[in-house]
Amino acid sequence: MSTIDWLVLLLTLIFIIAYGLLKGRKQNGSYTYLLAERQMPWYIVLSGIMATQASAITFLSAPGQAYTDGMRFVQYYFGLPVAMVVICVTFIPIFRKLNVYTAYEYLEKRFDKKTRLLTASLFLLSRGLSTGISIYAPAIIFSSILNINIYAANLITGGLLVIYTYTGGAKAVAHTQKLQFLIIISAMAWAGYEVVHRLPAGVGMTDALYLAGKAGKLNVITTAFTWKDKYNLWSGLIGGFFLALSYFGTDQSQVGRYLTAKNDNEGKSGLLLNGIVKIPMQFLILLLGTLVFVFYSYSPAPVNFNNVATEKFSQAEPAAAMEINKRYEALRAANMRSAAELTSLRRSGAASRLADNETSYKGTCEEIRKFRDSVSVMLSAKKYSADKNDVNYIFLYFVRHSLPVGVVGLLFAVIILASWGSISAALNSLAASSLMDIHLHKKKYNSPERELALGRWHTLGWGIFCILIAMFAARLGSLIEAVNILGSLFYGTILGIFLVAFYIKRIGGGVVFTAAIITEIVVISVYYCDIVSFLWLNVIGAMLVVIISFVLLFCRVGGKNLTN
Repeated sequence: MSTIDWLVLLLTLIFIIAYGLLKGRKQNGSYTYLLAERQMPWYIVLSGIMATQASAITFLSAPGQAYTDGMRFVQYYFGLPVAMVVICVTFIPIFRKLNVYTAYEYLEKRFDKKTRLLTASLFLLSRGLSTGISIYAPAIIFSSILNINIYAANLITGGLLVIYTYTGGAKAVAHTQKLQFLIIISAMAWAGYEVVHRLPAGVGMTDALYLAGKAGKLNVITTAFTWKDKYNLWSGLIGGFFLALSYFGTDQSQVGRYLTAKNDNEGKSGLLLNGIVKIPMQFLILLLGTLVFVFYSYSPAPVNFNNVATEKFSQAEPAAAMEINKRYEALRAANMRSAAELTSLRRSGAASRLADNETSYKGTCEEIRKFRDSVSVMLSAKKYSADKNDVNYIFLYFVRHSLPVGVVGLLFAVIILASWGSISAALNSLAASSLMDIHLHKKKYNSPERELALGRWHTLGWGIFCILIAMFAARLGSLIEAVNILGSLFYGTILGIFLVAFYIKRIGGGVVFTAAIITEIVVISVYYCDIVSFLWLNVIGAMLVVIISFVLLFCRVGGKNLTN
């Protein structure tokens, strides 16, 4: 990067850390450290919710996801708005009325201690692992621009963000997320403008969308249904609804955002606006990825966007690398000619030749996709790359090689800030849950200062744990998929416990505890056997807890009534 890019990057990151430390001053107990004294207005709640879910994975991996698989990933969010309404009607009033620190504290009041501990443990496991993956995403950037190994980059990424999270708690997290989200949205909009602006002369937005459509990248709605299809209309509406209901309604990293609100209305406003804003935002981020795809239909692109992996391969096997590049450049040349001809014919109105050229362009795109996939598999098999594909490197490569001085540093800062926004909230929620649900579930210390110190130690402990997990995240492929798959293994069961708690008053702690254990075993088995796509695991988990609870309600196991 240029000196200006380095200055933009470093000054942005330093400013955010300093701002977080400033806003996080005057901590005097767990109430301040974990809940920010419940004084956050709706717009900070909204920015916190958005920043928490829109991690570096969103801005690093989602454009690459669209580049390789099109825009059908957006269907994953179709169930979100309805889930927000349900949470506002049921979840928020109950949590705030009981004045709980965590969502799982409610379960002890409704059921018993063991159900609270089980649910909190499931959350801590899933959120701790996924936060480790989230640390790995910006570490890719540090690894690339500093030319250091990924393990050192993980330490830098995790270590920097622990500074203000450890010191400032929920208040620092909430206020920094506000600034982070504004910077992120502005910079991504700028990147979108730059992609279109850098297309060849005479090629505009409509031409780009036309080519993207012919390459199959504008597949926003997919109505064909199979159980193993990850992203279609039905899995998005149904599976996405259950996942969103569990994530925003029972995951402490999200519940913690609206528990800091001044009142119910402020929390509900932030959550409902998130339901309205999230789908368009995700659509535009994915659209950015399709525009990058079109950009590389006119411009040279590498066979694999992971520079480090391709350089290792070229140095170790120069003859093989030269042959692969020769074959790839032939495919690229054909694809670029086809794209240029297709744009020209579309404008000239030569309908008779247009259909043939559309077929030719789509065919070359498919050949390139297959060839790139084969190279990615080869690089991974030969240990040149830790990743199964280069999805997470596509947008990063575009930023580094195609954008003007200054913008590169800003966009790198944006991706890192996105990670800090989500990871800091996750660390704060992990600390809140492990402290209140595990460490202090029997009794609280009389001294607020002692509880504040314990909260900070828990934050530091989870920071170290997540950095260690990041060290093993390299082989997970698309990070945005990996995080959602991991969540789906646990979210359904957690949601099922809360659904029983809220809506089925006849069922007690013994029943729901047993039902949750059985359900989690079934969900993991279904995933391991690859029976359905991961979104359906949320539906299966939630429904199984309810169904098994009803069955156990009317049964006696070993002569003991499990309803007590």
